[in-house]
Amino acid sequence: MKKFLSLLLVAATLVAGTANAQDAKAKAILDKASAKIKSMKSLKANFALTINNAAGKATGSKKGTFLMKGEKYKVDLSGQQIICDGKSVWTYLPANKEVQITSFNPAEQTISPAKLFSGSYNSEYKSTYVGEKTVGGKKVDVVELVPVSAKSFKKVQLFVDKTSGMISGGNMADKKGGSYDYTISGVSSSAASDAEFSFDTKKNPGVEVIDLR
Repeated sequence: MKKFLSLLLVAATLVAGTANAQDAKAKAILDKASAKIKSMKSLKANFALTINNAAGKATGSKKGTFLMKGEKYKVDLSGQQIICDGKSVWTYLPANKEVQITSFNPAEQTISPAKLFSGSYNSEYKSTYVGEKTVGGKKVDVVELVPVSAKSFKKVQLFVDKTSGMISGGNMADKKGGSYDYTISGVSSSAASDAEFSFDTKKNPGVEVIDLR
């Protein structure tokens, strides 16, 4: 799970339209994706992750959905739900009938979809336009990003749909030879109320609340 959260953070910080050391083509693609995402009041999407070992064999997978509105977000994974209202983060484990509450710290939020799609400024990566390829029957532009300083991964590739201009997936290679492939689909800008970004204990009776704030 930690690797997946790290992947979301990596992808997020790499959509940096004004980052240093970008080539012109990569910058133009990331700028377009960033502008489109920022124009949405809220965003909902599906995601899927495949974990591969050093031999290239898939060893695991995860699927889920997320909803975001500014710094507020809700992530639904199999067996886990993570909700943030911009002040607190609820991590709900239905099987354990337990919810943990922690304080929201933007600097530590590796799971945040807001980071994934923010297009925020970042100068820690060198980006290069790799070219076009077809993924899932759709043409995408591939932008490769390599960290300037030491990180737990070697490089990340982002796939940006040529028609929609949205991030549709990518992959990350770690320093141990493993890799992580992810896809993002069903992106929509459906309206979301603030009530969706909080955990209601009244609707979940019998759940143990562990408040770590």
